[in-house]
Amino acid sequence: MSIKKDPGKAVLELVEKMHEEKKIARETIFTGIEQAIKLAAERHFQVEEGVFVSIDQATGHIVARYGEQELDPETLGRIAAQSAKQVMIQKIREAESDTVYNEFSGKKGELLIGTVTRVDAGTAIVSLGKSEALLPRSEQIPGETHHVGERVKAVILEVRRQGHRVKIVLSRCHPDFVRTLFEEEIPEIDERIIDIRAVAREAGYRSKVAVTSIDLKVDAVGACVGVRGSRIKNVIEELNGERIDIVRWNDSLQVLIPNALQPAQISEVFTYQRLGRAIVLVTDDQLSLAIGRRGQNVRLASKLVGWDIEIMTHDELAEALERAERWFGQLPNSSPDLTNAMIDQGFLSYNDLTMIDAAELAEITGLPEEQADEIVMYAEEYSDVMERSVEEERRAAEEQAAQEAQEAAEAQRLADEQAAQEAVATEGESLAEGEALAEGEVPAEGEAPVEGAELAPVEGAEAGETPEVPTETGEAAPATETAEAPEAGAEPVAAGEAEPQPTA
Repeated sequence: MSIKKDPGKAVLELVEKMHEEKKIARETIFTGIEQAIKLAAERHFQVEEGVFVSIDQATGHIVARYGEQELDPETLGRIAAQSAKQVMIQKIREAESDTVYNEFSGKKGELLIGTVTRVDAGTAIVSLGKSEALLPRSEQIPGETHHVGERVKAVILEVRRQGHRVKIVLSRCHPDFVRTLFEEEIPEIDERIIDIRAVAREAGYRSKVAVTSIDLKVDAVGACVGVRGSRIKNVIEELNGERIDIVRWNDSLQVLIPNALQPAQISEVFTYQRLGRAIVLVTDDQLSLAIGRRGQNVRLASKLVGWDIEIMTHDELAEALERAERWFGQLPNSSPDLTNAMIDQGFLSYNDLTMIDAAELAEITGLPEEQADEIVMYAEEYSDVMERSVEEERRAAEEQAAQEAQEAAEAQRLADEQAAQEAVATEGESLAEGEALAEGEVPAEGEAPVEGAELAPVEGAEAGETPEVPTETGEAAPATETAEAPEAGAEPVAAGEAEPQPTA
């Protein structure tokens, strides 16, 4: 004997199971079942309206009527049931999509850890539990590769609907990835003692992170670096060796901009609020350091502070001011006061004037709006001409500098060749003199004999005699005599008597 299961209880069990497995709201499942049964009934009776379906969410009891006729869902037929099943599947997918979208759309910018399940044309498919996400090649750090089974860290960049599916895009290149790594490695940031005010990044090369401390006793930069760089080292390893500059934040741009441009030494900073521009003066020896390789340092500093930073030497600023005075003198209704007013606001070219409207220019210069409008229109018309002129001046200056450098290099080359020739000649003379001394020639007066060279016998000195050595006064000093033993049978020579000279 078989016991028939209560349909209401079966419906409740189905709803509860789908709710637990798919994380779909119970109300959504009940609504989907009602619409599925209604569609099945309409197709069974071949009508488009008049069918009413309701489910008691407490008991699971289904009430279905067509007009006054009460319907038993089991009698709706196989085709109608198949249609109802398709509706249910569609509703479940829509509900799953809504669940995934609601779960991850609120997590944009958060750090997640997933497992790479496959790699397709450089794009890594990452499992996030019951959902999958994409890590495109464009959002991977340059130079890194991922393989199946690898655990990767990334932030959620984008969550968007794609039909009935939800597309989750991850990123390891976004500045938020650096921010979240700092939050993970540095407890003071998670505890809100240290605040990350801004992050600028060029993935795979360099990042700048501006930090400030709420507690005056805590050094924000030192806490981020850690003892002997222990904390920042973990972040750098995750970023595959990417360089990180930790910048001390300051609300004053006069302080923040020099901090952001470190390690370059800044001479002076001029800020212009209307244009959002800062002109930074540096000495010639600091120019390349402030700009950085391919402009990277100044570009990241601009992103960090949110202002357009232009690096100039004192000579370059003087040239820009002279050029601006010359070109602004050609504007309609021009005057020295008008030129000075525009330069004081940071306008150095016609292109700068095209960034504001006539009303703003009238406010700056005090001109009527009609005349200000003429100036703006003139600047728009001739901005390209001015830019070409500036470019030509720059190119001419570069060519002149290159020519001067080439001439200096040529002069240095000729000087080096001449020095080399003189060195060779001197060396040849020294070798010739050494060879002459080796052949027995007497060195010139005052010169020491060359080691190893034999002295020629002095003219007039007989064999066995010691020549007289000249003294400092020029007189010949007596040569030192060598005592010889007397021959056998010979009488000793008395003192003071002259010894007889041997007969030749």
